[in-house]
Parts: sequence; C-alpha cells; structure tokens
Amino acid sequence: MNRLKKITGMSLFLPIFCMLLVMAVNIVYDVSSGNFAFNFFTISVRNGVLYGRLIDILNRGSEVTILAIGMTLVVSASAGTDISVGSVMSLAASFCCMLLAGYGVSSTNDLAVPLVVGVLGAILMGCLCGAFNGFLVAYLNVQPMVATLILFSAARAIGLLLCNNLIVYVRNESFQFFGGYLGFLPTPIVIAAVCIAIVAVLLKKTALGLYIQSVGINKKASRIAGLNSARIIFLCYLVCGLAAGIAGLMASSRISSADSNNIGLNYELDAILAVALGGNSLGGGKFNLAGSIIGAYTIQAISITLYALGVSTEQAPVYKAIIVILIVTIQAPPFKAWIKRLNAKRALEKGGATA
Repeated sequence: MNRLKKITGMSLFLPIFCMLLVMAVNIVYDVSSGNFAFNFFTISVRNGVLYGRLIDILNRGSEVTILAIGMTLVVSASAGTDISVGSVMSLAASFCCMLLAGYGVSSTNDLAVPLVVGVLGAILMGCLCGAFNGFLVAYLNVQPMVATLILFSAARAIGLLLCNNLIVYVRNESFQFFGGYLGFLPTPIVIAAVCIAIVAVLLKKTALGLYIQSVGINKKASRIAGLNSARIIFLCYLVCGLAAGIAGLMASSRISSADSNNIGLNYELDAILAVALGGNSLGGGKFNLAGSIIGAYTIQAISITLYALGVSTEQAPVYKAIIVILIVTIQAPPFKAWIKRLNAKRALEKGGATA
C-alpha cells in the first residue's frame, strides 16, 4: 500500500499513466480489428525515411510540444494561460510566407528574399507577440486570460491582412525543409528536440527555473526577496511567443503555405491540456517540464487514436475538453482534500476492524 502511494505520488505518474492508457487503447483497437497487437510500436523504413505510428506522433506532435514548453513557463510564473499561442502561430506563419513570396503574391516557387529572412521574420513576429502579452500581464497587471485574448482574436486577422486576404503558397524545397526530413528523420522532431534541450539546460544549469517557480508561488514575496518578478513574468511570455513563432514556421513549412484560418487552430487548448496532463498545477508555482513534454505527445497520441476510432476533427476538441475538466478536477485542492479524508476514514475503519 505504501509503495502504491509512493508511485501515485510521483510527479510524472499522471502523464505516464495517461500515455500507457492511450497505448492500451490502441492495442485493444488493433486486436479487435484483426491487426498485429503491437502495431502501435512498429517502426519501419519506407523510401529512406522512418515510418510508423510512433513516428507520426513524434512528428505531428512537435508543434504542440514546443508550445507546451512556453505554456509551462507562463502557467508557472503567472498562474494564467496564454490562449493566443495558436493565433500567434498563424500570424508568424503568414508573416514568414508574405516575406518569402512578396506582398500580394499568392503563389511562388522562387523566394523573394533569402530564406533566413523569412525564418527570422517568423521568430521575430512570435517574440513581438509574446512581448506584447508579457507587457500587459507583467507591467500593467492585466489578467493573463484577458491580456492574451487580444491576440487570440486579432492575430489571425492581422495575418490575413499581411497576406492580402490570400492563402500564400511557397513551393520552394528549401522552405519545405522545416516540415520535411533531415536524412531519415522528420525535421520537426529534430527541432523539437533542440528546443527541449536548450530550455532544459537553461532551467537546470541556471537559477531561472527556481526564479520562475518562486514568482509563481508568491510574486510579492519574491519581489521583496530581491527578484524582479515583473521581468521574469515578461520573459516567460516572451519565450512562449518565441515558441509560437517556431511552431508557426514548422506548420507553414509542412503545407508550403500560410493558411491563416487553419494554422494553429485549437492548438492553445492542446498546449494547456499538455501542461495539465503533465501534472503541473494551473495555479502556478512548481512545474515539471518533462511532464508537459510527455503530456504534449500524449495529446497527439489521443488525437491519432480518436481519428482511428472514427471521431471527426470537429468532434475531437470536445473529448479533449472533457479530459481537461477531469484533470483540473483531480488537481483541485477540494478534490484532493476529499480523497485524503476518504483514505483517512478507510484507514480508521480498517484499524477499528483489526482491533
């Protein structure tokens, strides 16, 4: 009993349990369909590249994983969520393709400017959006939900204006690299791995992670202790915007275009769900980056599983919303207190029966 309590009390228990549950559902589905039971884990090489359901999850889940990194820091530092990340993805993608194709051009095979200009443009646009959100939250003390609602509503429209109300196609092989392959491995997996490694090193080898958690637990106390709470919150939103810019670049590269209405659609829900699924409290404070990363890939696994079970793309967000409600309920202090009282009552009854 003590061992079970120790296991369930681990910070990564919830995300790992959810991932194992999704794998179990896939195994049951494959067996019921008459396929190989462990089809989910099968990886092969086709046309010189890796192929398999796991590779699809790692590949297609890369954008959400990168968003989840920024969202984790935002949630921890400000006890709020950035609901604009999906729209900022779209804006960054639109700005990138507009630069590469030229204003007013709807389709091109040749780049109007060097590729690096478009890449830096997407990243810069993401940073600007993150800085805007961070300024409102950190320095004007606007509630995070309200502050990020501005770009949630406006960013896609700004992207459409930049693209002259067109879907801009950039059919250039060099641009397609960011959503294509690096040797036999999908490039998005490599980009996500690099982003994870850089942030993990920064949080582990510097005091930044401790500062973020300190501000999230008590902003006023952290300021009294000598920390610049506003600057730390601002930095977290800046990183979140940067993550959205990188994700937008990858998303537009996948489809060789900037579709402002669809790029990043509902990704803010996936990013928030990844953070919650990772065992992180949405009330701020202590965070677990590894949990968020596992949660992000679990979200993608859930999406692929839902599609395999015949759930449409329009219905999938409903199931994800239900999962968010369940996770938030499990993490709620009143629910935890009720579970603790229930366990204490059972222990008392067991002790009385033994006596």
